[in-house]
Formats: sequence, C-alpha cells, structure tokens
Amino acid sequence: MEMNEQVKAILAYGECCDHCLGRFFGKRSHGLSNDERGRGLKIALALAENQPYTKFAGSCWVCGNFFDDVLLWADRVIEATKDIEYSTFLVGCRVPPLIAENEEMVWSDLSLPEPEPFKSEVNREVGKAVSARIGKVVDFKKPEVVAILDPSNGSVEVQINSVFFYGRYRKFERGIPQTHWDCRACKGAGCEKCNFTGAQYLDSVEELIGRPVIAAFNAENAVLHGAGREDIDARMVGTGRPFILEVVSPKKRSIDLAALEAEINRTAEGRVSVAIKRWADRAEVETLKSNKAHKKYRILVEVDGELSADEFAKAVKTLAGVTIQQRTPVRVAHRRADKVRERTVLDIECVGEQDGKFVVEVLGEAGLYIKELVSGDSGRTRPSLAEILNRTAHVTSLDVTQVEGAQEGE
Repeated sequence: MEMNEQVKAILAYGECCDHCLGRFFGKRSHGLSNDERGRGLKIALALAENQPYTKFAGSCWVCGNFFDDVLLWADRVIEATKDIEYSTFLVGCRVPPLIAENEEMVWSDLSLPEPEPFKSEVNREVGKAVSARIGKVVDFKKPEVVAILDPSNGSVEVQINSVFFYGRYRKFERGIPQTHWDCRACKGAGCEKCNFTGAQYLDSVEELIGRPVIAAFNAENAVLHGAGREDIDARMVGTGRPFILEVVSPKKRSIDLAALEAEINRTAEGRVSVAIKRWADRAEVETLKSNKAHKKYRILVEVDGELSADEFAKAVKTLAGVTIQQRTPVRVAHRRADKVRERTVLDIECVGEQDGKFVVEVLGEAGLYIKELVSGDSGRTRPSLAEILNRTAHVTSLDVTQVEGAQEGE
C-alpha cells in the first residue's frame, strides 16, 4: 500500500492528531518530530488529492490529545522531584490499555513496518520539556531519577536510583553480625523475645556503617554488600574486608566521602571502622560478590592434654598446601546445601603461644572453613588438625586479618 493510501486508511478510523499520525510512520526519515511528520503527511495527502488542508482541532481517537498536555506533565515531574537532588533523569510511562490497544490495532490491520510506540514519544517529549525548564540531563543508561507518568490517573511516581561507594571495613568487636538479622522468633515483626525491636541483634556492621550514611544522604536504607563474611564471633582486622554500600533512594547525592568516613568512624568508634575509597556502581556489586578472594586468619587453638609447641608446630605444618575435603559443617547445615567441598590450605604455621593456647596463622582458599579445619567437625572435615594430633582441638577465637582480591581502582 502506497503511503498516501496508508494515511487515508489510518484517518478512516477517526480523527487523529498529528503526533499519532506521524508516529505510525515514526521511523521514516530523520530530523522531524512526530507532529511535524504527521502534519506533513496530511499536507501531502491534501496536495495529492487536491483537497483543502485543515489543521487538526478535534479529539484524537488514539491518544485523547495527550500531547496537548506535555508541558503540564513536565510541571508534574518537576513538582514531584523538587525535594530530590539529581542531575540526570529519565521519563517513563505506564501506557493506558486503551491507547496501547488502539495503536496496536492500526499496526496490525495495516501491517505498518515503521511505527513508533506511544510510550517512546511520551518519554522523549516530556523529558525534553523537563530538561528545557530546569536544565537536568536525560540519561538513558544510568539516570539518577526515573519519573513514571500514569496518564490513567494523572500521577507521577518517582524512582530514585541507588548510590554506591566502595571501601573496606574492620570489625573490632565479636558478636556483631555483618548484616541485619530479623528476630528468629517473630521474623522481624517485633515480640517480647527481641524487646519488640524485630532484630536478633541490636547492631550489625551494616547498621553501624549505614545509620550515619542514611542520615547524610537522606535515604531510605543502606545495604552492605561484602566480599564474603566473617562469623559473628570473629573479628575483621588487618587490612579490612572490601565492601560496597548501596544507599537506597537517596534524596541527597553530593556527599563528601572523606567527611562521611570520619562520621561513620566517630559514631562506630571501637566497634567498626571504615576506609572509603571511591564511588562505585551497581555492576561492581556482582563482581565483588563473585570474587573468590583468599583470606588470612589468626586463630587461637586449644588442644586437650599436654603438647609441646614443637610437636604442635610440626603437626600444623603438615596441612600446608593440602587440599581439604569439607562436608558442610554442622553449624551452618541449616542454611547451606549439604555437600562436600574441596578447599586448599595455601599456608599455615604456628607463630606463638598465648594464655596456654597456640597462635596459628592460616592463608586459605575462599570458602575454607577454618574452625572445622582445626576440629574436624566429627569427621566431616578431613584431614584436620585434630585428626593429625589424634586429640581434640578447637578454635577459641578467630580474627580475619586479610582479604585478598581488592577491587581495581582501590
């Protein structure tokens, strides 16, 4: 079907605004807006048929004259985002079912090969109007704010995209989990057992870091993504553990990271400290979590019965370079798949004694269970230090002193 015939067929459905007519041919030619394209198509048809041309002044059966209100929608977006700090944005749209049905019917009936959807033009035109009025920049890939228009009820929903920063944390106090735990009894609802806090533990590394962050960014929440995690009864010292903090729905974004670091360290003094290295993004979270970093530990080992330091040191050294078969430990079996994992002890040595116990430093492959490497976990880990010594041995304290595999750019 020739183009003028297609235009006549479209107009036969009913009165159609220039925007919608032009959008049915939206991918034809360049340098034209859809309303210019539609007006040109009507003029071309009038010339071809030697008929008078009249400007559209009715009610569009496709969109209901939505595009007459582009500036009104821009004002609504500006009002909805007025209390949010942002420099880049994107406009989205929930297309009313009737409009989607109308345009899709024409596409299908006439087999139109190059239409542009209503949603695309709305997003573009309202976005251009907002940008022209307040100077914000449209960003299709990583907008700081997304404004979702709902023509069905005239509302604008604002989605504020997260901010991320990368750093390392150290944990000096045992008994603090890495992230928030809901109360086991009430699942976070609040009960007598948790003193109606909803929390199994009052504090976590995530919350000690996150509270001042939430205040600084005027955010809804802060989520810690760590490069692995230490046991709740372990300290994280030495070089610290790499992490990315996700700041959820921040109304402020221009934050001085050095000042933020100082505030976190002040409020969490003696419990947790951070070194914030730089800004990050969402894509880095998966990289951080999937990075199988080697870890170094300093542990205190208690052994039943009398044993010389020399005998102990020799037994420890036999584990260096050995691949360990570890069935999921009893202590984590409730949350981990029950299977046998192979992990290598990269290096291990006894470096001294303390309070009648032996001080051992271990460099292990990611995922090596250190407590079970010592105790044997009733035969679930083999070989183990207890098996080699042929006597009971267990870890009385554990510190993580190094997590290798830091993010590039640290």
